[in-house]
Amino acid sequence: MELASNLVIGLVAALHLYFLWFEMFAWETTGRKIFRQMPAELFPKTKALAANQGLYNGFLVAGLIWSLLISDPLWADNVALFFLSCVLVAGIYGAITASKKIFFVQGLPALVGILLVLLG
Repeated sequence: MELASNLVIGLVAALHLYFLWFEMFAWETTGRKIFRQMPAELFPKTKALAANQGLYNGFLVAGLIWSLLISDPLWADNVALFFLSCVLVAGIYGAITASKKIFFVQGLPALVGILLVLLG
């Protein structure tokens, strides 16, 4: 069970690393492909906002990777649960306010990770 939870934590971290990259460094290229419903003229105007979002995703990545490096199992689980819960809340909020797809891309993997950590 530990291997499965670590794999899911790694997957969630990788997703958020990708979010960090395109929000901070490729907002006007990759961001346009991902958020096709946004008018093209908004991308230059929202570049700083997207970069700020990307930075927050980076903090989630750092916390999730940190949880994988902690040698004490109880601490590792607690740190993982905290950061996975942050991702889950963001996924739920995004689904309510922006697009239901956000829950499936962001929230559901975090929820699976939480369940695996709790079952392990």
